[in-house]
Amino acid sequence: QARLVESGGGLVQPGGSLRLSCAASGFTFTLNYYDIGWFRQAPGKEREGVSCISGRGSTTYYADSVKGRFTISRDNAKNTVYLQMNSLKPEDTAVYYCARAISPCTPVIVPGEYASWGQGTQVTVSS
Repeated sequence: QARLVESGGGLVQPGGSLRLSCAASGFTFTLNYYDIGWFRQAPGKEREGVSCISGRGSTTYYADSVKGRFTISRDNAKNTVYLQMNSLKPEDTAVYYCARAISPCTPVIVPGEYASWGQGTQVTVSS
C-alpha cells in the first residue's frame, strides 16, 4: 500500500532551522515518477501548500511565504523528499504534511490535487 511518512519536526527557536523528511514506500512506480508536495496546517487554519518538486527534481515551486527560506529536494535512490527550512518564524508553526501529486505540480499548490497523505510532523517555532 502506498505510504508517505514525515519526520524531522520539533521545537526550534525563531531564526533556527529544521529539515523535514518524507519517506515513501509501497508505490507502484519508482518515486521519480511522482511529483511530491509539502503542505502545512496551523491550528484553526486551512491546509496550505508550501512547496512541490517534480519527479526528477528539475522543477520546484514555493509559496510566497516561504520563498528564499525553504528548499525542497529529493533523493529518489532513498525514496525520500526533503524540506530544508531556514530562518524559521513563529508563523511557520504548523503540522507539516507531504503528499503525492495527482498531476504535475504547478505554482499553485492546492491540497485537492494531492493524494497519499502522510500523518504529519509538528513544527513549533517559539522562544
